[in-house]
Amino acid sequence: MTPAGARDVLPRTLVVACGALAREMLAVIRLNGWTHVELACLPADLHNRPERIPEAVRGRIREARGRFERVLCLYGDCGTGGMLDRVLSEEGVQRIEGAHCYEFYAGAGEFAALHDAEPGTFYLTDYLVRHFDALVVKGLGLDRHPELLGDYFGNYTRVVHLAQVEDPALSAAAAAAAERLGLAFESRPTGLGGIARFVARATLPGGTPWRS
Repeated sequence: MTPAGARDVLPRTLVVACGALAREMLAVIRLNGWTHVELACLPADLHNRPERIPEAVRGRIREARGRFERVLCLYGDCGTGGMLDRVLSEEGVQRIEGAHCYEFYAGAGEFAALHDAEPGTFYLTDYLVRHFDALVVKGLGLDRHPELLGDYFGNYTRVVHLAQVEDPALSAAAAAAAERLGLAFESRPTGLGGIARFVARATLPGGTPWRS
């Protein structure tokens, strides 16, 4: 945790994040007692229109100017084709490393190994498990047209739940989601270390401990 004497000198920081990461980022802030960090989330459904993400992020960054000493971006590239990174470069804002949340949850090396072992993997985060029916079943129209299941998932072989927290109910829901899709199931605990490391390295003095 951040030493009490260090809090007054830490840069007041805003993390601009995808709404799908809000619960996890708030947990990291709370666990570490980071009073110097605040969170501003954009709607998670921007993923349906990734071309809108860069300018939406830019807007939040510019709103923060003069009120925060540092702004960080908690997004992957998320299908923006490099446009988000160009905006962040123009605004002088650092982004967490990774093309998507699967990569920065699992870690780049572990995610690459998972992908290489089985490219036909459908990944679930805790957020996606909680909203599986809305985002996958109803979002893809499988509730109305179950015959489309094979069209969408015929080339997948497994579901991997990248679990941020240890929660038996959530694990059971993830397994049920895999069964609904007719795929094998694996669970890989990731914790929140990727997010915690990113914020700690950007805002804490070297050697200051943190929790994930």
